[in-house]
This record gives sequence, structure tokens and C-alpha cells, in this order.
Amino acid sequence: MFFLHTGPVRLTRIQLILYCLLLMCFVSLDFLHGRKTTISVKSPHPIFHAMGIERERVMTDMMVVKAAAQQTPLETPWGAPLVWGDTRNSAWRRDKFAQRGIHAGLLALVVGTYAKFVQRFLSSAETYFLPGQMVTYYILTDNPRSLDPPIKLGPKRQLKVVTVAELPGWERLAYRRMVLLADAIRDPISNEVEYIFCADIDQEFVAPVGEEILGDLVATLHPELYGMPRNAFPYEAEEVSSACVEEDEGDYYYTSELYGGLVSEMYRLARVCSVLILQDQANSVVARGLEESYLNRYLIDHRPTCVLSPEYSWWDSALAAEVPVQRLVSLGRQFNSVNGHFP
Repeated sequence: MFFLHTGPVRLTRIQLILYCLLLMCFVSLDFLHGRKTTISVKSPHPIFHAMGIERERVMTDMMVVKAAAQQTPLETPWGAPLVWGDTRNSAWRRDKFAQRGIHAGLLALVVGTYAKFVQRFLSSAETYFLPGQMVTYYILTDNPRSLDPPIKLGPKRQLKVVTVAELPGWERLAYRRMVLLADAIRDPISNEVEYIFCADIDQEFVAPVGEEILGDLVATLHPELYGMPRNAFPYEAEEVSSACVEEDEGDYYYTSELYGGLVSEMYRLARVCSVLILQDQANSVVARGLEESYLNRYLIDHRPTCVLSPEYSWWDSALAAEVPVQRLVSLGRQFNSVNGHFP
């Protein structure tokens, strides 16, 4: 059932395709005439909540366009691999890294009520994250007891707990995570692993995440914004913000659920983002996407050498991209989507 101004009508497949093409033309004409098309998004994502978009607003038109435009490209416009786990190229990348062996870190921040996700996150990572490789889990927490009882780890796996000061409140946590990441990389991570990946703790690995994800600088496509037109991306638009993105900038919108790369590259990313965040705080400026806004600003200036498809960051949402395999699923965002509220 599809709703137009004349009321509900049932469209044939040909009519639906023609309508999608017509709608895409309207979006393009708006862009060419210098107008920024308003796009309604129904989503539990805190970015859209911060933008003041109501959950009740329906975006049927854009969902149709997104469904019509779904593709699985294997390369970004600048030539970096766009990773889908079951492709031949991913199999080649796994073999390449497996032959020489690597030591990677997986870092997550655990504060307050997020402690309830620790056991599930680590247990699933033991099964699916870089199986067969050396992995060190770095848990940054204000309550080391949240890791009790300890997870039984397999061979080549170890867990290190890094104590941080208490950080109550989601927004405060989002602003401090880059600083904490930079400090942890400087000591002890920089001398212990080759690659480091930063992940939200309220996630679960549900399928293999192997060596195909490795790269100098790795970002993951946002599952609800993949396939959307560029003017739908919730980049920071306020010029006073250090995270501001101009209308002619940006190729993709990346999620902060999972990103990583070489230790040196991740330290540079964390340092730059933390400085930008502190600059805005000093000027009483709040980026609408919080930490994710600064991450996207950085990744526009320093394009990733490896981009992960939404297989590596997914949750059940009306807007989530259809993927061949769900590999890393956000439990927190999925819970909020089902129960109709924000974190």
C-alpha cells in the first residue's frame, strides 16, 4: 500500500519504479537550484533525536528511493575497498593477513548501566572477532567489578582493564570518549598491538568478522543512511562548530559503532577529534551528532583506506540497509527501535 496526496492506491511494479525515478529527479533539481531538500527520518538514532525529528513523521518516499537504489559496490569513489564479508575480495584479504599473522586490539568503554552488555559482547567476540588471531580486549571502565565473573578466554586472547573516572550521562560520555581513546592508545596500547578497533559495548557479534576488516584507517557505513542521498546525511551544519561539513563535502555517513585501523592512525584520529571537541566545548557549541559528528568531519579530511559495509554495524530498523549477512548488531539501538524510545 502506498500513500499519495489523492489517498491510498496500489502501485504496479512499473509505476513504483517510475515514481522513484521522478522523486529522485525532484531531489536532484532541488540540489541543482541550491535548495537543501528536507528529509524526514523515522529512527531511534540519537542524532535524529537531537535534530528534533519526530518519530511519528513518516518518510515513505525516501524509503522507496532507498530500496530502489540498494547496491553492493566493492570500491569507494577514491579506490578504497568497500568490504562485504562473503565476496572473493574479502576472502583474498583474509588469506593475505592470515599468512603473516597480526595482533589486534578491541576497545570498548563500559560505564554506568552499560556494564550489563559486557559478558555478551566479549563472549560473542571470542567466537567471531578475528578468529585464530591474537586479540587483546581493552575495557575502559569506571567499575572494574562489572567484568565479574571473568570471561573464559581462548588461546591467543587476553583481557586488560583500564580504569577511568566515573562519567555519568550519555552526552558527557560521548564527548569524553575520544580523549579516553587517545590516552589509552598512548599507554598501554601503542606498545602492545598493531591494530586497534573501537566498538560500542552494547553490541553482539553474530557472524564472523575476520581479517577483511583490517586497514590503515577503517570506517563503517551507517546502516540507516547507506543508500540515502548525500543531502540526507546529518552532518553538522553550523559553521561555528569545528565539526561543520559544507554542502559539497562528504561521500558517506559513518557510524561510531565500529571504527579502527593501525594504532598510529587511530591515535591521530582520536587526538584530532578530541581537540575539536574541546574547542567547541570552550565556545559552548554542541555538535548535533556529538562524537559521531567529529568522527565524520575527520573522515572527510582523511578518507578511510578501508570502508566496512553495513554488515559490520546493523540493527533492526525500518531504515536499516538490507545486507547479505548481519555480522555486528547493536543491541542498544535495536532495543530502542523495538520499544520506541531513545537512549
